[in-house]
Amino acid sequence: MSTFLSDRRARVAAALHLGDALLLVGAGEPILLPERTDQTYPFRADAEYYYLAAQECPGGVIAFDPRDGDHVGWVSFVPDVTEGERIWEGREQPPGVSIAALEPWLSARRGRPIVALGTPARDVESDAGLTAQARELLHHARRPKDATELALLRRTAVATAAGYVKLRSALRPGITERALQIELEAEFFRHGATRPGYGSIIGTGPNSAILHFSPCDRVVRDGDFVLVDAGAEIDRYMTDVTRTYVVGQPSAFQRDLYQIVLAAEEHAIARCVPGAEWRDVHLAAAMEMTAGLVHMGVMRGKPESLVEQDAHTLFFPHGLGHLVGLGVRDGSGQLPGRAKSTRPGLATLRLDLPLQAGYVVTVEPGLYFIPALLNDPARRERFRDCVNWPLAEQHLHLGGVRIEDNIAVTAGAPENLTAAIPKNL
Repeated sequence: MSTFLSDRRARVAAALHLGDALLLVGAGEPILLPERTDQTYPFRADAEYYYLAAQECPGGVIAFDPRDGDHVGWVSFVPDVTEGERIWEGREQPPGVSIAALEPWLSARRGRPIVALGTPARDVESDAGLTAQARELLHHARRPKDATELALLRRTAVATAAGYVKLRSALRPGITERALQIELEAEFFRHGATRPGYGSIIGTGPNSAILHFSPCDRVVRDGDFVLVDAGAEIDRYMTDVTRTYVVGQPSAFQRDLYQIVLAAEEHAIARCVPGAEWRDVHLAAAMEMTAGLVHMGVMRGKPESLVEQDAHTLFFPHGLGHLVGLGVRDGSGQLPGRAKSTRPGLATLRLDLPLQAGYVVTVEPGLYFIPALLNDPARRERFRDCVNWPLAEQHLHLGGVRIEDNIAVTAGAPENLTAAIPKNL
């Protein structure tokens, strides 16, 4: 077993406080497509399993007995590859102990509580309370990235940067969102990606205000905002980057909006230091962008009061970012024991905890003109004095701006893993 995996398992064993409980972490099984054939969705092991096994293995189980010690108590049980799998899929026998040995392993430890993480086997009776506690502790333990994880994230950043360079060179009036997606993702693969990290978001014109827009055949027009949110994946680790461009010459309004978001992003990056509360970093960015909108004449009032009323959510309706790594929101959520905020301006946060060295976080402020928000009668009434509504209505089809980088929190200054991707409009 590689040293990094042995060290990772020992760190997890110490973090889970299992006492005398056994730990089972299941990879899961392939899921059949709904066509009622023998075809399955592409298999991806449960992230909790992959973190401890570093391999995709349908039906695999990682087991741990704390009585045997943090380093040597781990066993990787793997299914025996069948002849049919060898013939049809070219599958090879993965390293580990035959899954047939799992039952004798459990029988020898009968009577002890079981914590079942990952995708647990259906015939295993686990302790629900201990499992919930262990899951929260594992989730928290996975947040700091080790050297192996950071190396993978740097590789994904290189592949992602190449994709953005290729897309930017193809950007012109007349090209479709789908064609831009092809150029972007093909370049990811040319630079070592195993797949896009998530469904690439490419929205042009008014589509740039749809937060999770899937590219379509819309043709890019002169003067359009083009918002691209995409990243490459290598061995399950991924980058999550957003850039916003203008095709042709930006208007003064577009340029001002972009500069507000860019300044807020750069200031937020500088705040990504150990001990910083993420909600404070988020609110500071919201305050800066609200002040910018007031300066542009889009909003009315004092920025502090507008943010206190959550009026900024009309134009900045999401959180500032999330953790990223083994998955697009790897390790996000609240600090153990902390409840999710119900305040409208904080309820959308995917992350609510103090930052620590080793965390990799996305910083992605944005400002948008979203008809579903700005045309909502209840919001119009509540924020009637907070917005220059005639000016906002003039830009309902403008779209939006988002800028996003991946930041490694260190003991010193924050490290921008995606700094090589230019941020010029």
